[in-house]
Amino acid sequence: MSTTTDTSIVTVTSEALVKVLELRASEPDADRLGLRIEVTGTRGVDFTYDLAFEVIDEAQPDDIVFEVGDGLQMILPTGDVDKLRGATLDLPSTPGQVGLVLRNPNRPDLGGAEADVELTGSVAEQVRQLLDLQINPAIAAHGGFAELVEVAGNSVRVRLGGGCQGCAMSRMTVAAGIEQAIKERIGPDLVVEDVTDHASGDNPYYAET
Repeated sequence: MSTTTDTSIVTVTSEALVKVLELRASEPDADRLGLRIEVTGTRGVDFTYDLAFEVIDEAQPDDIVFEVGDGLQMILPTGDVDKLRGATLDLPSTPGQVGLVLRNPNRPDLGGAEADVELTGSVAEQVRQLLDLQINPAIAAHGGFAELVEVAGNSVRVRLGGGCQGCAMSRMTVAAGIEQAIKERIGPDLVVEDVTDHASGDNPYYAET
């Protein structure tokens, strides 16, 4: 692990900092945790990301660690620094939308990548395809997965498991990641409801590997 004073790699707005610190406060040993941002892949012309709390002292040798705001340290894989440089973590600008938004000026080198796979069938079938092809590969970086429970009206009920169950940040993953993808790919009026029993989940950032 190496530290840097270059806090311009990723900035965090004051509003987002308050939200992240609030979420971190609900975790055991909160003061030992930093916010890890990792690029997990691409979706169309944008990167996809995984945000998770991680014990700072357990960061990988080649991770970059730096402080943003007051009391929050950011952890980035060295290989993702250039992909994230200049990005801003913020709250959504759309009224009523929850979660966190990472506004990144950088774009992946598509290199002739294939277009997104076409989703077919009922809304439930399309959601399952989206989870299998796009969402689960992205959140698998921390051993997590998402599964469809049911579609009721415009409500898409999703359950998280593995590393996503039991952590405060996973609820942000659902709101800012899964819901956004479902709205963009399937229908703008759909709303994701997280029905995970987070209270019974193990804390993924303290699980033994």
